Amino acid sequence: MASLVSDQQRFFILQFFILTLGFAVLWLLFPVAGTIDLQLIHPFMDQTGHFPLKRDWALAELNHRYVKDIIIAVYVIYLLKWLASYKWATFKPQRWQNGYFIGLVLISTSLIGILKSQSAHACPWDMTLATAHDFFWDLSASAGHCFPGGHAATGFALFVGYFVYRLNEPKRAWFYLLAALILGFVMGWAQMMRGAHFLSHNLWTAWVIWLVNVLAYALCYKQFTLSSSTQAETTT
Repeated sequence: MASLVSDQQRFFILQFFILTLGFAVLWLLFPVAGTIDLQLIHPFMDQTGHFPLKRDWALAELNHRYVKDIIIAVYVIYLLKWLASYKWATFKPQRWQNGYFIGLVLISTSLIGILKSQSAHACPWDMTLATAHDFFWDLSASAGHCFPGGHAATGFALFVGYFVYRLNEPKRAWFYLLAALILGFVMGWAQMMRGAHFLSHNLWTAWVIWLVNVLAYALCYKQFTLSSSTQAETTT
């Protein structure tokens, strides 16, 4: 028990540091439509402020539709395994993990959707005004509903896998963490190339989803330790 308490203390101290540092970096260096946002998105714009890749097939269809559908299929598998645990004994030992997994995916993505629906921040492609030979940014634009990044949330939601498996399957946990970072950033960057989001939109998405996972994990940590012990006994 002492080792579990020690693990709990170390883990949550580290999470407090990560979340605090992350918030400070985002707040100070990545304000929405700030200097870094505008510099990073500029290469994907033409001289009149339009985004030539807005309807690019690879970005608009492959990334925004098919990649998202594949990730959602993974979430559906977890949902089906959780439901199957109530009928078939084979799936019962993983009922807690599978239920927690799909629950946190729904909570984190829904929260991003709610924040996005209430946001006054406009998308980059709605913030440019063309002039005769150039364009300028209308930073007062408030068409809204574009912050944080909803598409990237589908990838970042895989963060939950790290928390689900960190105690009893660390390699699998790290796989989910890396997959979430890669997919979340790639999906978010593709949307940035289209003009749908700034980088800050997606970075805040990652921070919010990580925060949700840390809070939920803190509330359910005891259950995870019990589940981990049960699985170890079952394997033995």
